Amino acid sequence: MDLRATALITGASSGIGEAIAEELAARGCTLVLVARREEALQALATGLRERHGIRTEVVVADLAVPGAADALAVEVAGRGLVVDVLVNNAGLGDFSAFADADPAKLETMVQLNVGALTALTRALLPGMLARGHGTVLNVASTAAFLPGPLMAVYYASKAYVLSLSEALAEEVRGSGVRVSVLCPGPVATGFQDAAALHRSQLLEGGTQVMDAATVATAAVRGVERGTVRIVPGAVNKVTTVLPRLVPRSLVPRIMKRVQAPVD
Repeated sequence: MDLRATALITGASSGIGEAIAEELAARGCTLVLVARREEALQALATGLRERHGIRTEVVVADLAVPGAADALAVEVAGRGLVVDVLVNNAGLGDFSAFADADPAKLETMVQLNVGALTALTRALLPGMLARGHGTVLNVASTAAFLPGPLMAVYYASKAYVLSLSEALAEEVRGSGVRVSVLCPGPVATGFQDAAALHRSQLLEGGTQVMDAATVATAAVRGVERGTVRIVPGAVNKVTTVLPRLVPRSLVPRIMKRVQAPVD
């Protein structure tokens, strides 16, 4: 990673976003940390400055609000910052049958997981192309490779992120700009609680749960190697292949059973 780079990380206040911030700070990057929780962001920014001697900027923003991504790009430019590395990490999940789900939460999920990621990438990618260098790292999931009954919209949103990222990686090939997509399986963060996954059998029965720091290390190393699709962990790699080996009609049934509510 270019030590002179400025990296913008969404969802930076915890989990994978926080861990990626630590990885990039160790490489000397200037960091723009974005999330809703100002207190957590300020604490992270202070810690990163003290540990690594880097410049940090904090932007409090709720990217689930329409137009917030474009406003963020304007805010960053107004601070005189040029973003070389964009990490689209902010995301939201929900464990529920689609017909029973809160419509407002579904709308928020689509706006955050799909809309904000798309808008922020569109806002910052042209500048990277004009300068002839830059990196976009989008955070998807192994869920991107599967239909996900009981988390249907979340899985579909991550399939969008995977597809968009792979397409953009090809569009920018040879330009000096790289696009990668991170596809972790379950990670030990606050995401499970926020998505009510404690109600699901998914995390039982030997499912591999990785820590955020391990995932972040794999992500940054993958970006540095120019890997487009980054899947940390051997078990997760197998998960991405299995849907191609099983008749498509059976995959939703298997996933529904895997994610069935805990009795």
